[in-house]
Amino acid sequence: MTTTQTKPATRNKRRPAKSGAQLTEEQNSERGFSASQKLSDNLQAVLVDLLELSIQGKQAHWNVVGKNFRDTHLQLDEIIDAAREFSDTVAERMRALHAVPDGRSDTVAETTTLPEFPHGEVLTSDVIDLVTERLEAVIGTCRDVHDEVDDEDPTSADILHSILESLEQFAWMISAENRTPR
Repeated sequence: MTTTQTKPATRNKRRPAKSGAQLTEEQNSERGFSASQKLSDNLQAVLVDLLELSIQGKQAHWNVVGKNFRDTHLQLDEIIDAAREFSDTVAERMRALHAVPDGRSDTVAETTTLPEFPHGEVLTSDVIDLVTERLEAVIGTCRDVHDEVDDEDPTSADILHSILESLEQFAWMISAENRTPR
């Protein structure tokens, strides 16, 4: 014979926390810093551009043709992987600060600063220029919000520093494909 045990209602009842403090169920047990609306908006702007970069990078990856196809194809994979990792880092940072990231496709499409990527096959030399332009757009967004982010949350600014370092290196490396010596 089995018996069903029911848990007593804990709503609004105090329970001990590890620190010894008393918390109610409605209280957030994660204490500390919460993002302002401005900080949340700034991180959201970076998030949507990173998500769009990864999507457009895949579009380029699937449709690139021409000289240096393989190298371009593989380099796009590196950019896509980095953009995905960075977007996850930014979104998780937002959650750690009690902000709500919005990566829904309609939100990304409506709010990204990246221009639309062309439809169909695209020559490698054109993909190089298009991806460089998109990398620079995300870099621009990071730089545009950086000072305000840093003023409120240096830890989030450190994340932007890492993103900037990597994306600027990608922009330099991929753009070099179309450069000629001076």
